[in-house]
Amino acid sequence: MMLPAGEVRIYLACGITDMRKGFHSLAAQVQTVLQHDPYSGAIFLFRGRRGDLIKCLFWDRQGMCMYVKKLDRGRFVWPQAKDGVVSLTMAQFSMLLESIDWRNTAWTIRPEVVV
Repeated sequence: MMLPAGEVRIYLACGITDMRKGFHSLAAQVQTVLQHDPYSGAIFLFRGRRGDLIKCLFWDRQGMCMYVKKLDRGRFVWPQAKDGVVSLTMAQFSMLLESIDWRNTAWTIRPEVVV
């Protein structure tokens, strides 16, 4: 996925989104429901009812871009809240795209020797 350069804010739209929506409808949802500017350069994530499809919407200073991913198996991990927005880090976003549970991450490797 081609991402905007620099530090990027990432917002996940809680709840279920109608996946028939396109650029304009999702941008309007960002503006009215999430209370954010869709042209700010931030990435906005939406998930469908079944949980196996997400859409990422962002403005790249030339036009609106949409990235869509559908899983063959499994579901994307999503908050249980019915509405609102959750802010993610780039690491959490990467885990979400790989359908890894990004909510409860822990270090798995512990240093053996202190240098």
